[in-house]
Amino acid sequence: MSLFEQIGMVMLRSLNPETSHRFALSALRAGLAPLPGPVTSPRLKTKFAGMEMPNPVGLAAGFDKNAEAIPQLSRAGFGFIELGAVTPRPQPGNAKPRLFRLTEDQAVINRFGFNNDGMEEITNRLARCRHSSHRTDIPVGLNLGANKDSEDRAADFARVLAHCGNFIDFATVNVSSPNTERLRDLQGPEALEALLAGVMDARKGLDHNVPVLLKIAPDLDSTELMEIAEVARKADLDGVIATNTTLSREGLKSAHKSEAGGLSGRPLFEKSTRALAQLSRHLGTNVPLIGVGGIGSALDAYTKIRAGASLVQVYSAMVYHGLSLAPRIARGLDELLQKDGYDSVTEAVGTGRGDWL
Repeated sequence: MSLFEQIGMVMLRSLNPETSHRFALSALRAGLAPLPGPVTSPRLKTKFAGMEMPNPVGLAAGFDKNAEAIPQLSRAGFGFIELGAVTPRPQPGNAKPRLFRLTEDQAVINRFGFNNDGMEEITNRLARCRHSSHRTDIPVGLNLGANKDSEDRAADFARVLAHCGNFIDFATVNVSSPNTERLRDLQGPEALEALLAGVMDARKGLDHNVPVLLKIAPDLDSTELMEIAEVARKADLDGVIATNTTLSREGLKSAHKSEAGGLSGRPLFEKSTRALAQLSRHLGTNVPLIGVGGIGSALDAYTKIRAGASLVQVYSAMVYHGLSLAPRIARGLDELLQKDGYDSVTEAVGTGRGDWL
């Protein structure tokens, strides 16, 4: 991390977390953040669901909810980025305060509740950026959500995809956020099959094939994970993201540990990696996985890959380590792959899965 970035991080941590997040996005758009461009090597280049990435380190949904900084994020060293979550209609989300730093735990708790500008405005931004000369051509995905007061939440996911799908490279069905009441009920097999059928129908009307992924919660037991795997196969999903935030508060030390919402960051690493490894065992090579949860170093990313992830995503660790974390992880991952004699990321996927089962 450069001295300039260190000074910026100190300043950001002096603000309340949500203000800090808004300021970070503004600084990014203003060119005040490190933008090294694509970080890549022959070992790091990878393919996932037909998409080509310069490296396997992506940005998780939640950082840029409203597609405001696509050109800048595409040049920040990530191999791909995910925006959103986006709902059909704009909504303000839950009451503030709703974002909390847990510094002692290197963690974050949020209860945003899908606050976003809605699919109409976000589609306009996606369309403007689709062929912008100011962005690097890496895959850009969208996290699909449902309005809190919707009469048919399952249908909301298909509506967002139908509206935004022509301007994205992949879509994620997010039924695992703990911050919209009863949303996680949609992870049940019957409800999930029906929801995914609607999303797949919506995809047929797009002008290009958009890979559809499913993001799951880390709080599922082994039986529920097996059911998710079966649904993923039946629905012909292009991938599964394991995992979203957790409701667990086990082992936390920070003052905000009892705040309601989803916990992300370092304490999530073990739980999310075990869920990832179990899914990898059930799905094999049929449905590829993206590992997310608690990644703060190249070794963390490598561990997720060896547990069964073809790609990884980061977000919460940037609160403590800055935007330059992504290229640092990518470069470190390249070194780890070389050290272990792998010629590509793909060769390492799942090689350490047994350590987590």
